[in-house]
Amino acid sequence: MDSCLRGPLGGAILESQRAEEALSLPTPSPAGAPRSTPASRMSVVEHVREMAAAGLHSNVRLLSGLLLTMSGNNPELFSPSQKYQLLVYHADSLFHDKEYRNAVSKYTMALQQKKALSKTSKVRPSTGNAAATPQSQCLPSEIEVKYKMAECYTMLKQDKDAIAILDGIPSRQRTPKINMMLANLYKKAGQERSSVTSYKEVLRQCPLALDAILGLLSLSVKGAEVASMTMNVIQSIPNLDWLSVWIKAYAFVHTGDNTRAINTICSLEKKSLLRDNVDLLGSLADLYFRAGDNKNSILKFEQAQMLDPYLIKGMDVYGYLLARDGRLEDVENLGCRLFNISDQHAEPWVVSGCHSFYSKRYSRALYLGAKAIQLNSNSVQALLLKGAALRNMGRVQEAIIHFREAIRLAPCRLDCYEGLIDCYLASNSIREAMVMANNVYKTLGANAQTLTLLATVCLEDPVTQEKAKTLLDKALTQRPDYIKAVVKKAELLSREQKYEDGIALLRNALANQSDCVLHRILGDFLVAVSEYQEAMDQYSIALSLDPNDQKSLEGMQKMEKEESPTDATQEEDVDDMEVKWSRHLNMAQE
Repeated sequence: MDSCLRGPLGGAILESQRAEEALSLPTPSPAGAPRSTPASRMSVVEHVREMAAAGLHSNVRLLSGLLLTMSGNNPELFSPSQKYQLLVYHADSLFHDKEYRNAVSKYTMALQQKKALSKTSKVRPSTGNAAATPQSQCLPSEIEVKYKMAECYTMLKQDKDAIAILDGIPSRQRTPKINMMLANLYKKAGQERSSVTSYKEVLRQCPLALDAILGLLSLSVKGAEVASMTMNVIQSIPNLDWLSVWIKAYAFVHTGDNTRAINTICSLEKKSLLRDNVDLLGSLADLYFRAGDNKNSILKFEQAQMLDPYLIKGMDVYGYLLARDGRLEDVENLGCRLFNISDQHAEPWVVSGCHSFYSKRYSRALYLGAKAIQLNSNSVQALLLKGAALRNMGRVQEAIIHFREAIRLAPCRLDCYEGLIDCYLASNSIREAMVMANNVYKTLGANAQTLTLLATVCLEDPVTQEKAKTLLDKALTQRPDYIKAVVKKAELLSREQKYEDGIALLRNALANQSDCVLHRILGDFLVAVSEYQEAMDQYSIALSLDPNDQKSLEGMQKMEKEESPTDATQEEDVDDMEVKWSRHLNMAQE
């Protein structure tokens, strides 16, 4: 044994052993207990490791900080492996305290120490060899240290540094979580091929990694190819036959085929084993929203919320829909509830921002949207909120940047394109708006929504009025109840002063639904044909749906000032007018 410890390296190892013995902390044994227990012979570094494993992060931070200072004042006090461990445990405690920049610094020092250790010692992390020493078995994994560093970089919004540190890990040594983080980072950086490769590697190791499946589908990998990577596990495990249908459904989602996606998810949701699944209900709600079916979208969000009162995902879209419907009190209550659940997610801030936006407090909506983006830079709804606020504040060029980013993140969501086209129209860039609308029409297909969007731009140019009319007729043939198409067709009929046709169109649209804007426009058309009493009723219904609808209020006030021709020859007394107005106000409050 002594012969093995001769020479410079042997002397260094003996010094390390003496240092460990000097820093071991004997613990008094209780009466009747054996005189020597594992705890009684633990070194101080082992105590730090035990506290770290027990989750005592604040304790680890204090003790490891003191021990590292001791090591700095006396470099021979700890062995290289002990110093490496102390640096890692100290960095972990900083990570837990969200001091990411400081943690990166300590992780970097730990990796430098590990490099030096590899050169001067034969001690290595355990590789499953039974002959490995207890000390080598305790060394923190160098790969895990690099993963933690990458996590710090992502929290600091330094994605390039995160990719660089993970790229430095050899492919064969990458764990599934490393490949998953790399895939997400590559995708965010626009490196689609590398992202696909990493997602596939995750699935090779963990074939039921559903988020990796969604990642591949979002990068245009065919659903059949993705399904083939999970086929073996589906066939070998009972009650997993639904997974192939699930993959098919989300393949439709990521190709923008909302109708087939809705039908496929509905077939899944109706199965007894997957009935009332919150994630499926949330996906259905989002798909109905994308398809322009706001009524069913709200219904599905409400069902999901009832099943899971702490649900946060998708609540930003739900809040936006409620705000659009004029249900600002419900939006305010939803925002308060979400803040009580977590203020570290974007959704509560977006919901509160929607309340401010539809209350016409655009500066506050802008602040809340920016806060949401700070928490989650991939929040499409936050980008749309901030973009809309900037547009309404006259800062159109800044708004365009946000809408373009939303399109990059969600290329199948029509509302992202609508926001951008609204900006182009607001700045009289009709040509750019037309190019964008045509691209959307070709990319997402000829459906009621894309036809209406293209018609909206055509209405801005007198030369393309007839084309707008044709497009709107096609949209309404596909979906007679599509509100945006009805509104634009009514706008066109108003220009042509075809009020009777407009009244027929609006009555037909309101036969199976009730919408504030439709009731208000119907009121305007009825005024144009001197149907004042019914016009007043329509304005009242519109205000009952949205008490803050300014245009309906203006319509009622205008009627108050202008007497109808049939009443011009006779005056109503004051009492009769008070009764009449009282009746309409009561209708608005009901």
